Amino acid sequence: MVQRRVPMRTCVGCRIQRSKKELVRVVRTPEGDVVIDRTGKKAGRGAYLCPQTECLEVARKSKALERALEREISPRVWEELRQGLE
Repeated sequence: MVQRRVPMRTCVGCRIQRSKKELVRVVRTPEGDVVIDRTGKKAGRGAYLCPQTECLEVARKSKALERALEREISPRVWEELRQGLE
C-alpha cells in the first residue's frame, strides 16, 4: 500500500507548520473580501491560521495576515474572523 503525503501549511500567526486539515484557511476572494474558507476550496489568495484566537492576535499585531493576503483588513473583518474561529 502506498502511503500518501500529508499536505503541510504554516500558520501566519505562530509560524508553526501543521497539516492542512489542522489549520483554518482565510481567503481574499477575487472581489476583495476576506472570509474564512471552511472547505479549503474557495477561489482566491489564501493564508492559514491555527484555530486559536491567540494566533489571530499575533497575526493582527504583526500584520502577517495582511501581508499574506496582500490587502489591508478592516476592524469589522478582524472581528468576524475572531468570531469565526471561536
